[in-house]
Amino acid sequence: MAAQQVLSNTARANDLRDGASRVASVADVALAEAAACEKARTLTPRLVDATWDAGLFRYMNPAEAGGSEPSFRDMIETWLAMSALDGSFGWTGLANFSSTAASAAYLSDAGFAEVFGAAPRVTIGGQYAPNGQGTLVDGGVRLTGNWSFGSGTGHSAFIAAGFLPFSGGELQWEAPGVPDLRVAILPRAEVTFTDGWHVQGLKGTGSYDYQLRDAFVPEHRTYRLFAQQPLRGSSPTFRMGLMPITGAGHAAWGLGVAKSMLDDVEQLAASKVRMGDLSALANRTTFQQGLAHHKAMWRAARLLVLDAYESAEREVAEGRELTPRLRADLRVAAVYATNAAREVAEWAHLAAGTTAIREGSRIERAFRDLYTGTQHAFINEKVAGEAAQVWLGLVPDHRHL
Repeated sequence: MAAQQVLSNTARANDLRDGASRVASVADVALAEAAACEKARTLTPRLVDATWDAGLFRYMNPAEAGGSEPSFRDMIETWLAMSALDGSFGWTGLANFSSTAASAAYLSDAGFAEVFGAAPRVTIGGQYAPNGQGTLVDGGVRLTGNWSFGSGTGHSAFIAAGFLPFSGGELQWEAPGVPDLRVAILPRAEVTFTDGWHVQGLKGTGSYDYQLRDAFVPEHRTYRLFAQQPLRGSSPTFRMGLMPITGAGHAAWGLGVAKSMLDDVEQLAASKVRMGDLSALANRTTFQQGLAHHKAMWRAARLLVLDAYESAEREVAEGRELTPRLRADLRVAAVYATNAAREVAEWAHLAAGTTAIREGSRIERAFRDLYTGTQHAFINEKVAGEAAQVWLGLVPDHRHL
């Protein structure tokens, strides 16, 4: 472990590129492999290797796990750049980078050594919703459950599984009215995959279903889902917990996929002549107005996300509390960015005409990806309503925000 850590820290010290620069270095591979990833229903080995070679899989980790501990702005720009290349590539980055970074920050020392000392390339993916039931036993938990949509599990060395702990048949509580939601980290070989990933969009994310039946997980390979006291990592982002990091990823993903559609339809407009027109789409007044409106909407959504996350990060960096109101701000920004991205995608798809319905075009793939990703419960209208309840003072907090 010590030798491996020295190597990873040295690699980090010698690679000062920001996340977007690292993404640019794999852009050609990501674009070339997009169709193959869809066919394989997970990232191809070539793209996985290129992403590792760019240092992206460990980039958001604590320094102790070879990471650069980037700011929220850098995280957002990284995920946005990945998603603008290909939705499945960006979504996998959202899933793997946040899962791996959180596990590196919140696992106990014994768990960290066991997981991050196991191999030079440690990637974690899975489902954090508490779909499992864990019976507390000496030294750990016996875990049973079924998890769906385990994004990024197609190539992950370790699998995360959210669960509710029970002792003597009684659910354990972290505080009055607050269930003790936890996450278990298991080696891939101990998990039974049942697949299930046959979907409309985000086909290349390897978001497989999986199950466990009375699997023993040592206590040191579990941590609390809402942990905000990192054992590793000095960045304020780790003192904010997994939910804000995940929210930033969802917002950036939607913005990135929508950007690809805006870019592609703007380029298409210079040469595409719609039936009945005498000149290219770019000369249509309605197209010009639509492009101006939706590019402005996209820019506004991006600025909202950056403002919300940088403001919260600054508060925590200066030693103040990440209040329920700040967490509500973050989630609303992520929901709004997702909704704006969906509206942009709908306009771009219509504007592109028949080009947008032909299999193999990036516009067609991005449209399917966006309408699949925006079904995620993390950024739905219920979340926006709960955030508004905090703003209005109707409830003191919704802990999962």
